[in-house]
Amino acid sequence: MDMFDRLKDIEKQYEEIQRSMAEPDIVNDTEKYLRLLKEQGELEPVVNCYRKYRAAVDAEKESLELLDSEKDPEMAALAKEELSTAKEDQAALTKELQILLLPKDENDDRNIIMEIRGGAGGEEAALFAGELYRMYMSYAERRGYKTELMSVNETGLGGMKEVVFAVNGKGAFSRLKYEAGVHRVQRVPVTESGGRIHTSTATVAVMPEAEDVDVEINPADVKMEVFRSSGAGGQHINKTSSAVRLIHMPTGLVAECQEERSQLQNREKAMRLLRARLYEIEYTKKHEQEASEKRSQVGTGDRSEKIRTYNFPQGRVTDHRIGLTLYSIDKVMNGDLDLVLDPLISADQAAKLAELNNAVV
Repeated sequence: MDMFDRLKDIEKQYEEIQRSMAEPDIVNDTEKYLRLLKEQGELEPVVNCYRKYRAAVDAEKESLELLDSEKDPEMAALAKEELSTAKEDQAALTKELQILLLPKDENDDRNIIMEIRGGAGGEEAALFAGELYRMYMSYAERRGYKTELMSVNETGLGGMKEVVFAVNGKGAFSRLKYEAGVHRVQRVPVTESGGRIHTSTATVAVMPEAEDVDVEINPADVKMEVFRSSGAGGQHINKTSSAVRLIHMPTGLVAECQEERSQLQNREKAMRLLRARLYEIEYTKKHEQEASEKRSQVGTGDRSEKIRTYNFPQGRVTDHRIGLTLYSIDKVMNGDLDLVLDPLISADQAAKLAELNNAVV
Protein backbone atom coordinates (compact mmCIF):
# COMPACT_ATOMS: atom_id res chain seq x y z
CA MET A 1 0.00 0.00 0.00
CA ASP A 2 1.48 3.33 -1.02
CA MET A 3 1.18 6.52 1.02
CA PHE A 4 -1.85 7.86 -0.85
CA ASP A 5 -3.81 4.60 -0.56
CA ARG A 6 -3.13 4.76 3.17
CA LEU A 7 -4.30 8.38 3.27
CA LYS A 8 -7.58 7.46 1.55
CA ASP A 9 -8.17 4.79 4.20
CA ILE A 10 -7.39 7.27 6.99
CA GLU A 11 -9.85 9.81 5.55
CA LYS A 12 -12.51 7.10 5.28
CA GLN A 13 -11.88 6.07 8.90
CA TYR A 14 -12.08 9.74 9.98
CA GLU A 15 -15.44 10.22 8.23
CA GLU A 16 -16.80 7.01 9.81
CA ILE A 17 -15.80 8.30 13.25
CA GLN A 18 -17.58 11.60 12.54
CA ARG A 19 -20.75 9.73 11.55
CA SER A 20 -20.56 7.51 14.65
CA MET A 21 -20.18 10.52 16.95
CA ALA A 22 -23.49 11.90 15.67
CA GLU A 23 -25.40 8.74 16.63
CA PRO A 24 -27.54 9.07 19.80
CA ASP A 25 -26.24 5.78 21.25
CA ILE A 26 -22.67 7.04 21.08
CA VAL A 27 -23.50 10.54 22.32
CA ASN A 28 -25.12 9.00 25.40
CA ASP A 29 -22.17 6.69 26.06
CA THR A 30 -19.55 9.04 27.52
CA GLU A 31 -16.71 6.49 27.49
CA LYS A 32 -17.22 5.56 23.81
CA TYR A 33 -17.74 9.18 22.79
CA LEU A 34 -14.50 10.32 24.47
CA ARG A 35 -12.57 7.43 22.89
CA LEU A 36 -13.87 8.39 19.43
CA LEU A 37 -13.14 12.06 20.12
CA LYS A 38 -9.52 11.15 20.91
CA GLU A 39 -9.24 9.06 17.72
CA GLN A 40 -10.73 11.90 15.69
CA GLY A 41 -8.22 14.35 17.20
CA GLU A 42 -5.31 12.07 16.27
CA LEU A 43 -6.47 11.66 12.65
CA GLU A 44 -7.58 15.26 12.05
CA PRO A 45 -4.13 16.81 11.27
CA VAL A 46 -3.45 14.05 8.70
CA VAL A 47 -6.87 14.39 7.05
CA ASN A 48 -6.68 18.20 6.90
CA CYS A 49 -3.22 18.04 5.32
CA TYR A 50 -4.36 15.38 2.82
CA ARG A 51 -7.32 17.53 1.79
CA LYS A 52 -5.01 20.52 1.26
CA TYR A 53 -2.81 18.28 -0.89
CA ARG A 54 -5.81 17.21 -3.00
CA ALA A 55 -6.81 20.86 -3.40
CA ALA A 56 -3.29 21.62 -4.68
CA VAL A 57 -3.58 18.73 -7.19
CA ASP A 58 -6.91 20.12 -8.40
CA ALA A 59 -5.38 23.59 -8.71
CA GLU A 60 -2.58 22.14 -10.87
CA LYS A 61 -5.11 20.47 -13.20
CA GLU A 62 -7.11 23.69 -13.54
CA SER A 63 -3.98 25.70 -14.32
CA LEU A 64 -2.87 23.19 -16.97
CA GLU A 65 -6.32 23.25 -18.60
CA LEU A 66 -6.27 27.06 -18.60
CA LEU A 67 -2.80 27.10 -20.17
CA ASP A 68 -3.96 24.77 -22.96
CA SER A 69 -6.96 26.91 -23.87
CA GLU A 70 -5.90 30.46 -22.95
CA LYS A 71 -4.85 32.79 -25.77
CA ASP A 72 -4.49 35.96 -23.68
CA PRO A 73 -0.76 36.36 -22.72
CA GLU A 74 -1.58 37.97 -19.36
CA MET A 75 -4.00 35.20 -18.38
CA ALA A 76 -1.52 32.57 -19.55
CA ALA A 77 1.20 34.16 -17.38
CA LEU A 78 -1.18 34.09 -14.42
CA ALA A 79 -1.99 30.42 -15.07
CA LYS A 80 1.77 29.63 -15.17
CA GLU A 81 2.22 31.37 -11.82
CA GLU A 82 -0.69 29.43 -10.30
CA LEU A 83 0.70 26.19 -11.72
CA SER A 84 4.07 26.84 -10.11
CA THR A 85 2.41 27.63 -6.74
CA ALA A 86 0.29 24.44 -6.93
CA LYS A 87 3.41 22.31 -7.58
CA GLU A 88 5.30 23.95 -4.70
CA ASP A 89 2.32 23.38 -2.40
CA GLN A 90 2.16 19.71 -3.42
CA ALA A 91 5.85 19.20 -2.66
CA ALA A 92 5.60 20.88 0.75
CA LEU A 93 2.39 19.04 1.67
CA THR A 94 3.83 15.67 0.54
CA LYS A 95 6.73 16.17 2.95
CA GLU A 96 4.34 17.23 5.72
CA LEU A 97 2.21 14.13 5.10
CA GLN A 98 5.27 11.88 5.24
CA ILE A 99 6.16 13.35 8.64
CA LEU A 100 2.57 13.04 9.92
CA LEU A 101 2.54 9.36 8.91
CA LEU A 102 5.83 8.52 10.64
CA PRO A 103 5.41 5.95 13.44
CA LYS A 104 4.81 7.80 16.71
CA ASP A 105 6.58 7.06 19.94
CA GLU A 106 3.93 5.45 22.13
CA ASN A 107 4.87 7.83 24.95
CA ASP A 108 4.82 11.11 22.99
CA ASP A 109 1.53 12.35 24.45
CA ARG A 110 2.35 11.41 28.03
CA ASN A 111 3.16 13.65 30.96
CA ILE A 112 6.71 13.29 32.20
CA ILE A 113 8.83 13.22 35.30
CA MET A 114 12.21 14.93 34.97
CA GLU A 115 15.19 14.47 37.23
CA ILE A 116 18.21 16.78 37.28
CA ARG A 117 21.35 15.86 39.22
CA GLY A 118 24.48 17.91 39.68
CA GLY A 119 27.45 15.96 38.30
CA ALA A 120 31.16 16.75 38.19
CA GLY A 121 31.98 20.16 39.64
CA GLY A 122 30.67 20.18 43.21
CA GLU A 123 28.86 23.39 44.18
CA GLU A 124 29.10 24.82 40.66
CA ALA A 125 27.42 21.68 39.24
CA ALA A 126 24.61 22.09 41.79
CA LEU A 127 24.19 25.77 40.82
CA PHE A 128 24.01 24.75 37.14
CA ALA A 129 21.44 22.04 37.95
CA GLY A 130 19.32 24.72 39.62
CA GLU A 131 19.59 26.94 36.53
CA LEU A 132 18.52 24.05 34.27
CA TYR A 133 15.53 23.49 36.55
CA ARG A 134 14.51 27.14 36.22
CA MET A 135 15.05 26.94 32.44
CA TYR A 136 12.60 24.02 32.21
CA MET A 137 10.12 25.84 34.47
CA SER A 138 10.19 28.85 32.12
CA TYR A 139 9.87 26.62 29.07
CA ALA A 140 6.89 24.77 30.57
CA GLU A 141 5.18 28.09 31.28
CA ARG A 142 5.73 29.21 27.65
CA ARG A 143 4.16 25.97 26.37
CA GLY A 144 1.25 26.07 28.78
CA TYR A 145 2.43 22.96 30.66
CA LYS A 146 1.78 22.55 34.37
CA THR A 147 4.70 21.68 36.65
CA GLU A 148 4.82 20.00 40.02
CA LEU A 149 7.85 19.81 42.29
CA MET A 150 8.30 16.31 43.72
CA SER A 151 11.66 16.33 45.47
CA VAL A 152 14.61 18.70 45.84
CA ASN A 153 17.93 18.61 47.67
CA GLU A 154 19.23 22.18 47.84
CA THR A 155 22.64 23.57 48.74
CA GLY A 156 23.53 26.57 50.85
CA LEU A 157 24.37 28.74 47.83
CA GLY A 158 21.01 28.14 46.13
CA GLY A 159 22.07 25.24 43.95
CA MET A 160 20.39 21.85 43.68
CA LYS A 161 22.20 18.57 44.17
CA GLU A 162 19.13 16.94 42.70
CA VAL A 163 15.59 17.94 41.81
CA VAL A 164 12.66 15.85 40.59
CA PHE A 165 9.55 17.41 39.07
CA ALA A 166 6.57 16.51 36.89
CA VAL A 167 5.63 18.30 33.66
CA ASN A 168 2.00 17.82 32.65
CA GLY A 169 0.70 18.73 29.21
CA LYS A 170 -0.11 17.24 25.82
CA GLY A 171 3.08 16.34 24.01
CA ALA A 172 5.38 17.04 26.98
CA PHE A 173 7.38 13.87 26.34
CA SER A 174 7.45 14.40 22.56
CA ARG A 175 9.47 17.59 23.03
CA LEU A 176 11.38 17.22 26.29
CA LYS A 177 12.58 13.66 25.65
CA TYR A 178 15.46 15.24 23.72
CA GLU A 179 16.78 16.75 26.97
CA ALA A 180 17.87 13.42 28.44
CA GLY A 181 21.63 13.15 28.88
CA VAL A 182 24.61 15.10 30.24
CA HIS A 183 24.55 18.90 30.03
CA ARG A 184 27.92 20.64 30.36
CA VAL A 185 28.56 24.22 31.51
CA GLN A 186 31.74 26.23 30.91
CA ARG A 187 32.20 29.45 32.90
CA VAL A 188 33.95 31.08 35.84
CA PRO A 189 32.20 29.69 38.95
CA VAL A 190 31.12 32.09 41.70
CA THR A 191 33.31 30.02 44.04
CA GLU A 192 36.40 30.60 41.85
CA SER A 193 38.62 33.43 43.08
CA GLY A 194 41.24 33.17 40.33
CA GLY A 195 38.88 33.92 37.44
CA ARG A 196 39.54 30.60 35.69
CA ILE A 197 36.92 28.94 33.50
CA HIS A 198 35.74 25.58 34.83
CA THR A 199 33.71 22.82 33.22
CA SER A 200 30.92 21.25 35.27
CA THR A 201 28.08 18.90 34.40
CA ALA A 202 24.51 18.04 35.29
CA THR A 203 22.57 14.96 34.23
CA VAL A 204 18.95 15.16 33.06
CA ALA A 205 16.61 12.15 32.97
CA VAL A 206 13.22 12.33 31.25
CA MET A 207 10.74 9.60 32.16
CA PRO A 208 7.23 9.15 30.72
CA GLU A 209 4.77 9.11 33.59
CA ALA A 210 3.26 5.64 33.93
CA GLU A 211 -0.32 4.71 34.76
CA ASP A 212 -1.30 1.95 37.19
CA VAL A 213 -2.07 -0.32 34.24
CA ASP A 214 1.43 0.20 32.75
CA VAL A 215 3.34 -1.06 35.77
CA GLU A 216 2.06 -3.52 38.34
CA ILE A 217 3.72 -3.01 41.71
CA ASN A 218 3.20 -5.60 44.43
CA PRO A 219 2.76 -3.65 47.71
CA ALA A 220 4.73 -6.39 49.48
CA ASP A 221 7.76 -5.49 47.31
CA VAL A 222 7.82 -1.87 48.51
CA LYS A 223 9.45 -0.85 51.79
CA MET A 224 8.40 2.56 53.10
CA GLU A 225 10.57 4.74 55.32
CA VAL A 226 9.45 8.05 56.82
CA PHE A 227 11.70 10.90 57.92
CA ARG A 228 11.58 14.59 58.69
CA SER A 229 11.66 16.99 55.77
CA SER A 230 14.72 19.22 55.52
CA GLY A 231 16.03 21.86 53.15
CA ALA A 232 18.42 24.75 52.76
CA GLY A 233 17.35 27.77 54.79
CA GLY A 234 14.75 25.74 56.62
CA GLN A 235 11.96 26.40 54.15
CA HIS A 236 11.03 22.72 53.98
CA ILE A 237 11.74 21.78 57.59
CA ASN A 238 8.86 19.93 59.21
CA LYS A 239 8.50 18.94 62.84
CA THR A 240 6.70 15.71 61.93
CA SER A 241 8.03 12.75 59.92
CA SER A 242 6.01 13.50 56.80
CA ALA A 243 8.72 12.85 54.18
CA VAL A 244 8.51 9.45 52.52
CA ARG A 245 11.11 7.17 50.95
CA LEU A 246 9.99 4.11 49.00
CA ILE A 247 12.39 1.25 48.26
CA HIS A 248 11.43 -1.29 45.60
CA MET A 249 13.07 -4.43 46.99
CA PRO A 250 13.34 -6.50 43.76
CA THR A 251 15.19 -3.76 41.85
CA GLY A 252 16.69 -1.60 44.62
CA LEU A 253 15.11 1.51 43.07
CA VAL A 254 14.46 4.34 45.52
CA ALA A 255 11.93 7.17 45.24
CA GLU A 256 11.32 9.84 47.83
CA CYS A 257 9.26 12.97 48.29
CA GLN A 258 9.27 15.61 51.02
CA GLU A 259 7.61 18.60 49.36
CA GLU A 260 4.11 18.06 50.78
CA ARG A 261 3.09 18.55 54.40
CA SER A 262 1.08 15.33 54.40
CA GLN A 263 2.76 11.93 54.59
CA LEU A 264 -0.04 10.52 52.42
CA GLN A 265 0.57 13.09 49.66
CA ASN A 266 4.32 12.49 49.79
CA ARG A 267 3.77 8.75 49.53
CA GLU A 268 1.51 9.26 46.50
CA LYS A 269 4.13 11.40 44.72
CA ALA A 270 6.94 8.97 45.61
CA MET A 271 4.86 6.11 44.18
CA ARG A 272 4.37 8.04 40.92
CA LEU A 273 8.13 8.52 40.68
CA LEU A 274 8.81 4.85 41.46
CA ARG A 275 6.27 3.75 38.87
CA ALA A 276 7.90 6.04 36.25
CA ARG A 277 11.36 4.61 37.01
CA LEU A 278 10.12 1.04 36.71
CA TYR A 279 8.28 1.87 33.48
CA GLU A 280 11.43 3.47 32.05
CA ILE A 281 13.38 0.24 32.69
CA GLU A 282 10.69 -1.87 30.97
CA TYR A 283 10.39 0.60 28.09
CA THR A 284 14.17 0.56 27.56
CA LYS A 285 14.27 -3.26 27.55
CA LYS A 286 11.37 -3.39 25.11
CA HIS A 287 13.09 -1.04 22.70
CA GLU A 288 16.65 -2.38 22.98
CA GLN A 289 16.52 -3.51 19.34
CA GLU A 290 15.85 0.08 18.28
CA ALA A 291 18.86 1.45 20.16
CA SER A 292 21.21 1.34 17.17
CA GLU A 293 18.63 3.14 15.01
CA LYS A 294 18.20 5.84 17.66
CA ARG A 295 21.96 6.36 17.81
CA SER A 296 21.92 7.19 14.11
CA GLN A 297 19.30 9.87 14.76
CA VAL A 298 19.64 12.49 17.49
CA GLY A 299 20.80 10.40 20.43
CA THR A 300 19.82 7.45 22.53
CA GLY A 301 18.32 9.32 25.46
CA ASP A 302 20.97 7.62 27.55
CA ARG A 303 21.75 9.46 30.79
CA SER A 304 25.52 9.17 30.19
CA GLU A 305 25.45 10.72 26.71
CA LYS A 306 26.95 14.25 26.54
CA ILE A 307 24.37 16.17 24.58
CA ARG A 308 24.91 19.89 25.06
CA THR A 309 27.44 22.51 26.17
CA TYR A 310 26.55 25.93 27.59
CA ASN A 311 29.57 28.25 27.25
CA PHE A 312 28.78 31.44 29.16
CA PRO A 313 31.92 33.50 28.32
CA GLN A 314 31.14 33.08 24.60
CA GLY A 315 27.34 33.22 25.01
CA ARG A 316 27.22 29.92 23.12
CA VAL A 317 24.98 26.86 23.32
CA THR A 318 26.10 23.81 21.32
CA ASP A 319 24.04 20.67 20.82
CA HIS A 320 26.55 17.96 19.94
CA ARG A 321 24.03 15.50 18.47
CA ILE A 322 23.26 17.62 15.42
CA GLY A 323 26.22 20.03 15.47
CA LEU A 324 23.97 23.01 16.26
CA THR A 325 25.61 26.15 17.68
CA LEU A 326 23.60 29.16 18.83
CA TYR A 327 24.91 32.41 20.29
CA SER A 328 21.71 32.89 22.27
CA ILE A 329 22.56 31.50 25.69
CA ASP A 330 20.46 34.10 27.56
CA LYS A 331 17.34 33.29 25.51
CA VAL A 332 17.80 29.54 25.98
CA MET A 333 18.42 29.80 29.73
CA ASN A 334 15.32 32.01 30.03
CA GLY A 335 13.18 29.21 28.59
CA ASP A 336 13.29 29.80 24.82
CA LEU A 337 14.24 26.16 24.43
CA ASP A 338 12.43 25.72 21.12
CA LEU A 339 15.49 27.38 19.53
CA VAL A 340 17.24 24.06 20.22
CA LEU A 341 14.31 21.62 20.26
CA ASP A 342 12.83 22.53 16.85
CA PRO A 343 16.08 21.71 14.97
CA LEU A 344 16.44 18.49 17.00
CA ILE A 345 12.90 17.40 16.13
CA SER A 346 13.49 18.26 12.44
CA ALA A 347 16.73 16.26 12.41
CA ASP A 348 15.00 13.31 14.07
CA GLN A 349 12.15 13.40 11.54
CA ALA A 350 14.61 13.65 8.63
CA ALA A 351 16.54 10.63 9.92
CA LYS A 352 13.34 8.61 10.30
CA LEU A 353 12.18 9.60 6.79
CA ALA A 354 15.54 8.56 5.33
CA GLU A 355 15.32 5.26 7.21
CA LEU A 356 11.77 4.70 5.91
CA ASN A 357 12.77 5.52 2.33
CA ASN A 358 15.73 3.14 2.53
CA ALA A 359 13.42 0.41 3.85
CA VAL A 360 11.01 0.98 0.95
CA VAL A 361 13.85 0.83 -1.59
